[in-house]
Amino acid sequence: MAMKIRLARGGSKKRPFYSVVASDSRMPRDGRFIEKLGIYNPLLAKDSEDRVKLNIERVQYWLSQGAQPTDRVARFLEAAGVVAKTVRNNPKKAVPGKAAQDRAKAKAEKAAAAAAEE
Repeated sequence: MAMKIRLARGGSKKRPFYSVVASDSRMPRDGRFIEKLGIYNPLLAKDSEDRVKLNIERVQYWLSQGAQPTDRVARFLEAAGVVAKTVRNNPKKAVPGKAAQDRAKAKAEKAAAAAAEE
């Protein structure tokens, strides 16, 4: 059974609240889970202590059993010092999309044409 440590969404519309859970990876996001390991409230300030609360002992147990944390949960665990910090590299993050590149190209061509007329 492939285990994941992931977020299960709760709360009402536009008021998200997440539970950090250990679940089978085949189960739905908000469906059946094996154990609740903590909470995450994204509406609180980033420096608030109540924003993320984890039961570290149980998280370490599930990690030792082979559970894989999702990206967001891995960031929480890195901040808590449970797992080693990993280097993330997304070189395409700062590259503009196709439409923005087309607009920039058209603007440059228009500026070059205006400069050639003068």
